[in-house]
Amino acid sequence: MSDLSQEEWENQLENDPNAFVLDVRTDEEVEEGYIPGAKQIDFYRGQEFLDELEKLDKTKNYYVYCRSGNRSGQACMYMEKSGFTNAYNLVGGILKWEGELIEE
Repeated sequence: MSDLSQEEWENQLENDPNAFVLDVRTDEEVEEGYIPGAKQIDFYRGQEFLDELEKLDKTKNYYVYCRSGNRSGQACMYMEKSGFTNAYNLVGGILKWEGELIEE
């Protein structure tokens, strides 16, 4: 797992053909806006969250974010323990995000 600043996260993501953006926030948080191309799996769903993670391709490079960077950091640690090769946590989460957001 690597913690990346917004600039590092965005630059690395732009140049990564094997990237997968993972939003681990709640449905209510996602309604306020999300990073384009993100797939949401709510961290707070417990076992359901873990089951959904197990369905993902472990060879992809995962760019994970939440509201502040705490849940996504925990998700990245779990992913690493579960055999995911690359999981990158967005430090500061979407609160610090200055890039494009899609609002519902």
